[in-house]
Amino acid sequence: MRKRTLAREFALQLLYQADITHDSYDAASGNFWQAHSEENIEEEIKNFSGELAKGVIDNRDAIDAKIAQYATNWQLKRMAVVDRNILRMGCFELMFRQDIPFKVTINEAVELAKKYSSIEASKFVNGILDKVKLEKDK
Repeated sequence: MRKRTLAREFALQLLYQADITHDSYDAASGNFWQAHSEENIEEEIKNFSGELAKGVIDNRDAIDAKIAQYATNWQLKRMAVVDRNILRMGCFELMFRQDIPFKVTINEAVELAKKYSSIEASKFVNGILDKVKLEKDK
């Protein structure tokens, strides 16, 4: 598995944990990496995971507003926690990380949804992120 793909999986897991426990980024991150301390995860992977997770948490209000804008007939709080955090991470990359190509962001988010949620969720994630990308292109 590619390093950034693995880093996104860890970031999703960290965001899921923070969302469920309502912990701060620092607390969630500390607990998460402590639980994975024996896996010998490369620093490069940890760093990218941290950038994504912290970026999502630090910009959650703007990200959630963007998701709500395009998720018609869906309330953010009623979405599955996994789906919500995949969308948050994808939106963070599209909105705040110009160094990551939009095709990579959308593809990685869709693959995460397929792996951790469902085919229907992957279609939903693709549709929302595509709308965010199209708005950004205007």
